[in-house]
Amino acid sequence: MTPQVSIFPIRHHGPGSARSLEHALNQLQPDIILVEGPADADSVLPFLTREELEPPVALLGYVTDDPARAAFWPFAAFSPEFVAFRWAAQSRQTGAGAQARFMDLPASATLALRDEDEGGLDAAGSDAAEPDAAQGKGKPDMPDAPDMDAELRADPLRVLAQAAGYSDFERWWETLVEARGNDFVVFEAILEAMQAVRVGAPAPLGREAMREAFMRQTIRAALKEGFQRVAVVCGAWHSPALDTEAFRAKEDAAILKGLPKAKVSLTWVPWTHGRLSMSSGYGAGVRSPGYYHHLFTTPQHVTERWFARAARLLRDEKLDASSASVIEATRLANTLAFLRGRALPGLDELNEAALSVFGWDSDLPLRLISQKLIVGEALGKVPDDTPSVPLAQDMARQQKKLRLKVQAEQDDLTLDLRKDTDLERSALFHRLNLLGVPWAQERYASGKGTFKEAWVLVWKPEFSVRLVEASRYGQTVEQAATAHSVDAAHNATTLSELTALLEAIRHADLTAAVPPALNALNARAALNADVGDLLGALPPLARLARYGDVRGRAASGDEQAAGTFRTLLTRASVGLPTAAIGLAEDAANELRQQVQQADAAVRLLDDPAALREWQAALRRLADRDDTAPVLVGDAVRRLRDAAHLEREDVERRLSLALSSAAPLDVTAWLDGFLGHSGTLLIHDAPLLNLLDGWLSGLEQSTFQEVLPLLRRVFSRFEKAERRAIGENLKGGGVKPRGVVTEIDEERGMQVVPIVLKMLGVNP
Repeated sequence: MTPQVSIFPIRHHGPGSARSLEHALNQLQPDIILVEGPADADSVLPFLTREELEPPVALLGYVTDDPARAAFWPFAAFSPEFVAFRWAAQSRQTGAGAQARFMDLPASATLALRDEDEGGLDAAGSDAAEPDAAQGKGKPDMPDAPDMDAELRADPLRVLAQAAGYSDFERWWETLVEARGNDFVVFEAILEAMQAVRVGAPAPLGREAMREAFMRQTIRAALKEGFQRVAVVCGAWHSPALDTEAFRAKEDAAILKGLPKAKVSLTWVPWTHGRLSMSSGYGAGVRSPGYYHHLFTTPQHVTERWFARAARLLRDEKLDASSASVIEATRLANTLAFLRGRALPGLDELNEAALSVFGWDSDLPLRLISQKLIVGEALGKVPDDTPSVPLAQDMARQQKKLRLKVQAEQDDLTLDLRKDTDLERSALFHRLNLLGVPWAQERYASGKGTFKEAWVLVWKPEFSVRLVEASRYGQTVEQAATAHSVDAAHNATTLSELTALLEAIRHADLTAAVPPALNALNARAALNADVGDLLGALPPLARLARYGDVRGRAASGDEQAAGTFRTLLTRASVGLPTAAIGLAEDAANELRQQVQQADAAVRLLDDPAALREWQAALRRLADRDDTAPVLVGDAVRRLRDAAHLEREDVERRLSLALSSAAPLDVTAWLDGFLGHSGTLLIHDAPLLNLLDGWLSGLEQSTFQEVLPLLRRVFSRFEKAERRAIGENLKGGGVKPRGVVTEIDEERGMQVVPIVLKMLGVNP
């Protein structure tokens, strides 16, 4: 009996291809199925056919000694490759015994070649997913065509679609392939089309040539083993090149000679529909993974059930969507398809009908349908015993213990740190953020120092790679976060980095990392003379000293943090006045922001001695006339607000600043003094009158010079504040302090009974 090799050209993640492939396999009943994918992944292939595995999932391959070099091979329920493996597993259960293997270039070679040719992948593992994804541009595995003049040679598939009367390849393929299920007929047609377009395309080079040579060698090996009915499932573009009769085995062996190899590890990780979409940057992605899943899993009444799902989604979002609307949208979509000569409505018809029926005067319904249904964020699952590093296993145990949902959709979570479970959750989130796995991102929740934390949880597939990378620090999340923090403390270059790290360590409850971080902080502080760095280090230390025990933990480093704060404050206070000399505008504004943060930190610590020391430094800064004017004005305002300067002294300093011969220096001083609020000018008539008199007395040329800067200052004020200032100037200014207006005693007495009740006194 002559062996039979049947080639099934498919589109990665194509529901029509998957459905047709399933029908074709039922007819062919092959002995073995060879599927495009890394050949060395056969060891983990049994997990793909387990019932506990729920697609979408991805095969993850990474270099064992360098996990940052990694690649993904995604599979959805509607991926033809996934259907092929599941079909083979079911045939073995029924006694047919069909085998299934990967046949593409091994991951060990793919990652080695990528490192040589492309400089490796990013630390997140890259969203390029399958190794050839960046070349597909969403098409069925078509490589880039470099520098070709003829349009046919540049993009033959687009020309093919245009010849059939379609505006682009996506719509052509979706209509003629994904919406059909013609068994062998559709595959024969695709193979013939690919043979035609590859005639004008250049011969593959480099890694693409190696891939096709390796797949041909795999087919030859299967035939040599004695398999009679061989099914080959590959990307459509490769299909013409897998005819083993047209290529010599000796030439393929020469192409593969000296193939580089890296030591790799392979496993399965959960994936999402969002990562299968083109918009995610996945080169072999599809426009609508959620819609494709609906097509594949809905054998009948596809349009009706699609609009029923859409209506249910809109009602969940508190939008109008009745049963009558579902019927009307279905009729409209079917009518559009008929007018365009299509057997069934495609995604374009569904979207147009949804916009007309559900949209009314807004595109919000269509945007919700696109986000939740057309793309979707379904997150797959892998069996618990899937190979993984100990760190990932420990994280999975903690997620289960702390009852944390792992999902691709946003989950808002508010923690009460007085509860043990929430306290452990908080520590886990902070530890993962230290490790560069931002599964949970903190949101504002009533300010720092409270017993409440707000988090937003969104799981992303690349976090699996980051866990592998972080596993070099330890086998548990706590061990890894501790070792990573100690390493970060040793490598920190600024005091602000160290104090921010120390605060994160305390929130993560990594007690073993506190002493090394404090030692590194003290060592760095002893050598650091940069005032800006000293000031930037103060806010985290102040929060640690003030709120370090809010979580009910032992505050082993908080007293030391307070002592370090006072040491850094002393050094910053001494150097601040001279650090403000000769600064350009950008540098002065940066130092001003650091002063603002340091001022808030000193007041937060509530240490009278530290406050006196800081205000003395501000006073020295305010008394100098050779420093950046914006910093002098800022210092005067802070001293005034702290009642450290008398009103007459403030007016004298403002008058002196306004008398400067350099108008730009005046506006800079005012910028620092007025800040972001106009309240001071509303309620202090002498200051407003001084400013008004200075502005009114400017020469026209000088006025035009300072006007843009003054507008920038006043634009920060609230609209009501600017109006109040204008009304005061229009009415001759606010009344000076000490002027008593007439009091209406009768109106004043009306509130007395209410005030007495509030105080608990019976009127």
